[in-house]
Amino acid sequence: MPRLQNKNALITGASSGIGKAIAIRFAQEGANVAINYYNDAEEAEGALALIDQAGAGKHFIVQADVSQEDQVKEMFAKTLDTFGSLDVLVNNAGIQQPSHSHELETKDFDRIVDVNLKGSFFCAREAIRHFLTRKGGVILNNSSVHQNIPKPLYLSYSISKGAMENLTKTLALEYADRGIRVNAVGPGAVVTPINRAWIDNPKARAEVESHIPMGRAADPAEIAAVFAFLASDDASYITGQTIFACGGITLYSEFRTNWSS
Repeated sequence: MPRLQNKNALITGASSGIGKAIAIRFAQEGANVAINYYNDAEEAEGALALIDQAGAGKHFIVQADVSQEDQVKEMFAKTLDTFGSLDVLVNNAGIQQPSHSHELETKDFDRIVDVNLKGSFFCAREAIRHFLTRKGGVILNNSSVHQNIPKPLYLSYSISKGAMENLTKTLALEYADRGIRVNAVGPGAVVTPINRAWIDNPKARAEVESHIPMGRAADPAEIAAVFAFLASDDASYITGQTIFACGGITLYSEFRTNWSS
């Protein structure tokens, strides 16, 4: 039997990239999927078509800017009205923008932190409020290797992911005795639209992949598989953890050669 049969899942930022791959995998595993998107309705409709092909469940799209509290509440109301209940929330929506830290504008800093971190909190809070009325549920956060590894030129992104680690651990600890599991996945380099700048440039891609011990970037489906595991009962005794799906980047890849005694 598929591992998420008849489970109801809400995935933010699910119209493209890792979020779309998660939605497709969840549908394949038997889940009903609510596909959140921000502003590209055509892209969301295209994702819905693929997700409908992947699984026979009840799937629909719901627009919301996760950084806006009122829109998050409306998104949850629509999801619960459609499904009747929610079993899994995936906080996937995220943005990044390069800038030298001394030139980083406050509005840009705020926007990235608002989407990546505050949005995850808003969604997690609404999910927990619902989970407490039933027998628990699962929250999964899409973090990054950069919750641990500094990322120059991406200060606000790195800060948001570092804070997401503590968000994951704190919520997991606070609600562990009430049937709520909270975990995160930390991807490394993944072939998604957000990384188009180096994906389509052979020289840049080779440079990126030279830092990955496994020698290649991930396919989004490989990351989605980790989310599917953590959402399922196969991970029933796991909470408060970040699973790094990074091809070994977090293993300090520069130490592959013995340059230090």
